[in-house]
Amino acid sequence: MAISANRLELLQIADAVAREKSIDREIVIAAMEDAIQKAARSRYGTETEVRAEINGRTGEIRLQRLLLVVENVENISTEIALDEARRRNPEAQLGDFIAEPLPPLDFGRIAAQSAKQVIVQKVREAERDRQYDEFKDRIGEIVNGVVKRVEYGNVIVDLGRGEGIVRRDELIPREIFRNGDRIRAYIYDVRREQRGPQIFLSRTHPQFMAKLFAQEVPEIYDGVIEIRAVARDPGSRAKIAVISKDSSIDPVGACVGMRGSRVQAVVAELQGEKIDIIPFNEDAATFIVNALQPAEVAKVVLDEDAERIEVVVPDDQLSLAIGRRGQNVRLASQLTGWAIDIMTEQEESERRQKEFVERSNLFMESLNVDEMVGQLLASEGFASVEEVAYVDLDEISTIEGFDEETAEEIQARAREHLNELEEKLDAERRELGVSDELRAIDGLTTAMLVALGKEDIKTMDDLAGCAADDLVGWTERKNGEVTKHLGALSDFEVSRADAEGMVMAARIAAGWISEEDLAVEPEEEVEVEAEEPVAPAHSVEPTGRVHEA
Repeated sequence: MAISANRLELLQIADAVAREKSIDREIVIAAMEDAIQKAARSRYGTETEVRAEINGRTGEIRLQRLLLVVENVENISTEIALDEARRRNPEAQLGDFIAEPLPPLDFGRIAAQSAKQVIVQKVREAERDRQYDEFKDRIGEIVNGVVKRVEYGNVIVDLGRGEGIVRRDELIPREIFRNGDRIRAYIYDVRREQRGPQIFLSRTHPQFMAKLFAQEVPEIYDGVIEIRAVARDPGSRAKIAVISKDSSIDPVGACVGMRGSRVQAVVAELQGEKIDIIPFNEDAATFIVNALQPAEVAKVVLDEDAERIEVVVPDDQLSLAIGRRGQNVRLASQLTGWAIDIMTEQEESERRQKEFVERSNLFMESLNVDEMVGQLLASEGFASVEEVAYVDLDEISTIEGFDEETAEEIQARAREHLNELEEKLDAERRELGVSDELRAIDGLTTAMLVALGKEDIKTMDDLAGCAADDLVGWTERKNGEVTKHLGALSDFEVSRADAEGMVMAARIAAGWISEEDLAVEPEEEVEVEAEEPVAPAHSVEPTGRVHEA
């Protein structure tokens, strides 16, 4: 069978567009079918259901009108009576479609222009889908591209089969790119947007450095050495924590390379950014000491609940530990995830002396004892009147200069002081209007009830409506800076687990939930079968069968 020149040209155009846009040939042919259908509707009426088919081998175009088989015809353009349908096809049933051939369509100028717009739109959508599908799975990779143009400091990068953007704040400071420059960047996000898929690239992302090391260090690429954390001050300084799964391989030495060849390759790509390679350690204190290199650390004190650590350094190491404009301690904090307070040995000594004086004065006032007795109790490690009141008598009587009678007297005074304090706090609680029923919640002291009352938590329902954060507070990390938000009980030693227990106990007492509710195991997830995929817009998929007329 001979194929006309026009039909061949149609197939050649479809092949050329598919190759140029890197999309499937069938998508281009489907777009052409949609365009022909649209042009045919403008010719035969918009309410007419027209189906166009292009033979992918010969290029032949076949137009058909679909008529719905019904009992009573209301619209002759879209419906056909059952009797008439059975004269054309004896097997026709109600709800089926009869396909009626239409004569070849002679495109006018307007119809051709409209068809062209449909094809261009469909091809553009297919190209965008192809770009999105290709790059959405490449988030976390490094790509190479060519600078296409620079707009208001943002760099548009030609990635070959797509176009990416490096925003101004994702460029290393003082870095300048011009049209035609080669650029290497990290894909950190790919989004569908109205104007097409947007591929966001970065040269300041911490993982950009990690991926560069993976390219330069075979042990990282092979998984023998693992990068646990990265902190960067782009263009200035960075810290990277590494650990080896093979005890015979030094992770720091492997990342540095022979005469620094490996790390220098990364430094060159990052415009001279200085890189400290830190050995990772599961012990938080050791890891933080390593992270503060090159400063020497004399002592560390961890507060695991607040994720804060106090670091004591020699006086001559303070500026080195803090770094220029706080850079060293800031990067160490980002790397480890801990808030770091740095002080010199002299500052720590002064602080300890201050605490000693405060505790001595506390015992002198609360227990009505002289300065020497107050200092003795403070020097033995007692930090509060409660400790003195309820500790074993032997721990007080064994203090040098004390006997059992003195210890009993001191402990009696401590308990008397606590009783007086309890009465004052209870009076304050009642004055604030805090309900007596809250005293039944395990773990809540009178002092805590006063603190809750000051935060307007006065009834069982008030406490039941709280979250653990409302009681113990929470920390927020933003741009490496840690912000502490206080809760109603932040001044007390209440853990998050204790706070959650108090809230749950209040909800049970208030009748919001029951003990049985807590004991019920969560239901197993029910697997839901995915719905059948919707047919693409370009393919007409009637609800019933289609019979040729």
